[in-house]
Amino acid sequence: MRPKIKRNVSFVTNSSHFIPLNQNPLHEQITLAIEELEALRLKDCLGLEQKQAAKQMKISQPTFHRLLLGARKKVSDAIVNAKQLKIV
Repeated sequence: MRPKIKRNVSFVTNSSHFIPLNQNPLHEQITLAIEELEALRLKDCLGLEQKQAAKQMKISQPTFHRLLLGARKKVSDAIVNAKQLKIV
């Protein structure tokens, strides 16, 4: 198995959990990796092109694309299905 390449994350959030209102705290939880959050921030919040964002994170463009797709799927699931979102 190949060793995981160290990814450059230049953003740290003050929040580690997002919980929908009126939800049981024991309800299903989705885990979002900090690398996935960084991919969302760079692409969707800052509007960087994928090549630029991948370069900033020091990863390949295909790896960045996979992170972004996974992050978007997790966040969408959490919003649509009122699930907790935990950032690790």
